[in-house]
Amino acid sequence: MHELGITRNIVSICSEQARGRKVTRVRLEVGLLSGVVPDSIRFCFDVCSQGTPLEGAELEVLEIPGEGECRSCGKRIPLRQVFGHCPCGAGDLICVAGKELNIKDMEVQ
Repeated sequence: MHELGITRNIVSICSEQARGRKVTRVRLEVGLLSGVVPDSIRFCFDVCSQGTPLEGAELEVLEIPGEGECRSCGKRIPLRQVFGHCPCGAGDLICVAGKELNIKDMEVQ
């Protein structure tokens, strides 16, 4: 479960940025094509944040849908996996959204 390591890093980064202040909320952006399971991050967050400025903080996970752009016609289409075909018939898509894993922001007291 790589989400445990990812969550530890999220807690570490937010703790450092909080500079000793209590963190009340953290918002993450997780792309649906990132390979990260949002429910696992939520589960790990409570455990990893114990004894840190994030303990008791609300975790909000914004799930970013996958989107691809066709290199042939330029059309943007939704993606449920990192590969696919455009309605124009081309199979040369660039993933332009859905691989994100970002700390969007956090609220501190």
